[in-house]
Amino acid sequence: MRAEGVTRPPAVRTAVVWDALLAELARLGETTGRERLDIVDAGGGTGGFAVPLAELGHTVTVVDPSPDSLAALERRAKEKGVGVRGLQGDLADLADLLDHGGADLVLCHSVLEYVDDPISAMTAVAGLLRRGGAVSVLAANPVAAAVHRALAGHFDEARAALADPEGRWGDRDPTPRRFTAEALSELLAATGFAVGAVHGVRVFADLVPSRLVDGEPGAAEALVALEQAAAGHPVLRDIATQLHVLARRG
Repeated sequence: MRAEGVTRPPAVRTAVVWDALLAELARLGETTGRERLDIVDAGGGTGGFAVPLAELGHTVTVVDPSPDSLAALERRAKEKGVGVRGLQGDLADLADLLDHGGADLVLCHSVLEYVDDPISAMTAVAGLLRRGGAVSVLAANPVAAAVHRALAGHFDEARAALADPEGRWGDRDPTPRRFTAEALSELLAATGFAVGAVHGVRVFADLVPSRLVDGEPGAAEALVALEQAAAGHPVLRDIATQLHVLARRG
């Protein structure tokens, strides 16, 4: 969830995730001996991650339930002069759509909040990965939801988000579930992954008013640097809008 009226350029909102992805891609390249890796973006939508990964030279497949998103993905890839395969489906369809053990990296960003069964979903993701492959998981954080509802003046909803097992603030909440760092780590461990460090994404970016960043020379870059510094902070991480973790299949 984002604070109302606050917008950010994509680099600020995704810099921490890209830092982790680029480091993991380098590791996978070294361990596999291949520069061109096989990547699946589950729920990848219009290709915000998929197209840049294809520009880096990797083979990328996006699985998404929305035909409109897949059409936008195709247009974006064409504009950038790269090929990205788009398949219509969701996490429950992965085993039917893709080869078992055919991926080096799977992206699962902003998807687990909406699937019917997160355990089954991550089990399906594990089945796609080669031994030593990795999954990048990005999920909404309930503590941030409480912070944002409080800042909007909805104090009862903020308290509800903290108390609810799914991290929801009420019946009108559009997000079915959110994950604490502990819950996310437990889910991945239960589905056979070796869990790496959990990082906070958008610790400050959704809280700082855009007027303090837009048009100020160097402000966006400084905010990115602040996000990178806060991502692993033991306190600040846990108030981030989203939590990111890289986990590897043994």
